[in-house]
Amino acid sequence: MRTLVLGRTPSRVTEVLATLRADGFDAEGVSSDEEARKLLEAEGFGVLIIGGGVEPASRTALKEFAAGHGVRRVIDGALTAPFDAYVRREFEPVIRETAAAR
Repeated sequence: MRTLVLGRTPSRVTEVLATLRADGFDAEGVSSDEEARKLLEAEGFGVLIIGGGVEPASRTALKEFAAGHGVRRVIDGALTAPFDAYVRREFEPVIRETAAAR
């Protein structure tokens, strides 16, 4: 299940991606709404993770956009340290559940 991570802090996006990829997930990450829209239009993502720093208006617009482009699940995230443990506890089970429900 391809997963797109959108976060305003590039270093946190990098950390989330590192954990997901290390655990065998196919994930990409971006920091802008425009980049997210371009990938969602073209790449076939099943899950979108939106970081806690994404503004409410952007969050709403991206959820609507994602729904129109085949995204099956949107996860609202607000990382807490340690980030790898948070990703494994909060994001990975949802991604697995979404993939299993195909």
